This record gives sequence, structure tokens and C-alpha cells, in this order.
Amino acid sequence: MINKREKGVKIMKYIPPKFERFSQMSAIDVGRLTEDEARGIIENIRWPKGIKCAHCGSENVTRINSKSEKVRDGLIQCNDCRKQFTVMIGTVMEDSHITLRQWVQAFHSMSSHKKGISALQLQRNLGLGSYKSAWHLAHRIRLAMKEGPLAVALKGTVEVDETYIGGKPRKGGNGKPNKRGRGTKKAPVMAIVERGGKIISKPVENVTAKTLKSAIREAVDNEAKIVTDEYQSYTGIGKDFKGGHEVVNHGLGEYVRGNAYTNTAESFFALLKRGVHGTFHHISKKHLAKYCNEFSFRWDNRKATDGERAEQAIKGFTGKRLTLKNLLGIQGNFNYALSGE
Repeated sequence: MINKREKGVKIMKYIPPKFERFSQMSAIDVGRLTEDEARGIIENIRWPKGIKCAHCGSENVTRINSKSEKVRDGLIQCNDCRKQFTVMIGTVMEDSHITLRQWVQAFHSMSSHKKGISALQLQRNLGLGSYKSAWHLAHRIRLAMKEGPLAVALKGTVEVDETYIGGKPRKGGNGKPNKRGRGTKKAPVMAIVERGGKIISKPVENVTAKTLKSAIREAVDNEAKIVTDEYQSYTGIGKDFKGGHEVVNHGLGEYVRGNAYTNTAESFFALLKRGVHGTFHHISKKHLAKYCNEFSFRWDNRKATDGERAEQAIKGFTGKRLTLKNLLGIQGNFNYALSGE
């Protein structure tokens, strides 16, 4: 807002803010974007040094401007390979009928909600025609958020812990409640987190020593120090790391001993579980890894602004595809594939 005086009358006039980068925008600014503005944002993020052909990588391209309704908006032609493309080609958005402004808003929403946002809420917020479209959209964004193998292994003090994702245990046939935690039918999820750094979280087949130790060796630098609880599967892991292995005994009520604690990993699990129970309500084992990728992405970029996280997520959309057919699996049944979100 700015104030102006005209013949003694105070006039309030709204001046729309201007932004140099998408990362500077808040949710309300993203909601005002036109389709052309959204396209420009995505093109600038994908091609910061100028447009390149999505097929051959050539910079010798021409934008096709036509008033004909038969010509797609944002169409570009490569003058070398002669193929046509838009910014959506070769990304998670390829073959999508969802508008670019809806895509940008979805990226921003999923990057800014600490505990996630459900597909049903996305459908309402974006005005999508069906829940299936919103569900597919959300999983494609989770794929964009998925980071490749770490170029640098986790260093310093690295906490390792595991938790179990699933519904509340019901009473068994003998009238006694089922066991909670280790030994249940829930899906085990492992977290390996560098203090002050990145995290690797993923579902694991089991919590045996072979499985857990193998995952730790793969992700952690051998100069690091490992900190875990007293679970027996971690016993002996210190032999593989020069920093050794420290243990906090939760069973004896010990949670912090000097610099030995697993509170960082447990903080991540707290966010993940709040998302499962409060936002998604149920997650099938089939899709659990995708949700771990989403929560890990937000954790790794926790010091960034919402706009910066959204921009980082969009940067990861190139070279990835997730068709609805692949997402549904062999059965090809949407309701079966859901089994929760």
C-alpha cells in the first residue's frame, strides 16, 4: 500500500510487489500468478542461462508465437533437430493437462507444509477436477524432491535410529493388545542424519544387524562417529568408523549423555509421524519411500525459505517421469493403488 494526497484527499492505492526470483515469493504471491508468468518462472528455473532444446540440448531455438488456438502456449522449436517442445517435456510434468500455475502452486504448497499436504487438500486448493489428478500430481512432485545418491557421505557426528510406521495396534485374538514398536507388523523406517546436515530416511525390509549396518556403511564417511540407542543390531558398528560408536540406553531412561543422543533423528520421526497421522491418516507400504523422500527433502532444506525450497524442488523435476500407469502398478486399479495415500 502507498499513500497519496490528491486535492487534500488521502488515497490508498495498492501496488503489486515485483520479484526478481520465484524464491522471493510467498504463497499469496504465487496464487496471483498468470499462466504466462508461471511458465516464465519454470523456464527460468530449468534454463537459467537460456533455453535449450529438451531433445538434443541445442541452444539454437526459436519460440513459436501464434494466435491460433491450435498452437500450444509456450511452444519452442529447435533449429538443429527440428523438434518442437515446451518446458514440460522431459520433466515430471510431461503429458500433464494441469495448468502451469497449478503446478507452481502445488510445488510451493508441498515445499512449505512441514507435515505435508494431502492430495484431497491439494484438489480443493488448486481446483482440480478429480482426486486422482491431485494424487498423481503429488507423487510426481515427490519424485522431483527425491535426491540422487549423496555425492559426499555423511560426516561428523551421525545419529542412526529406526521407527515403525502404521496404524494403532488393535487387540489380538486373545484379547491382549498387539506388541508396539520392534516386532510389530508395521513398516520399519530407518533414519541416518548428520547433525546440522542432511538426512537419509527410507523404509527397510527388516531391522537385522546385516540390514542396518549395511545402510550405515553405505551412507556414512568412515571418519564419522555413530550414535545410536542400545538396540543390539547396532552392536559392533563402531569397528567400521574411526570416530567410534556411542550408545544411549533408552531402556534405562538415558536419553542424553554429553554429546551422545539421538534426539535429532527422533525429531525427524516426530514430523514424519505427525504427517502420517494428522495429514495423510494412512500410508501404504508401497508408497512409503516416496513420503520419506518428501520429508527428507524438507528436512535437508529446513533453513531455506518456502520459496527457496519450492525452487529447489522444481530444479529436481528434469529427467524424471512417473506415469499414472507406473504409479498404479500391475493391477492398474486406482482404488487398489491408494490403500491410503
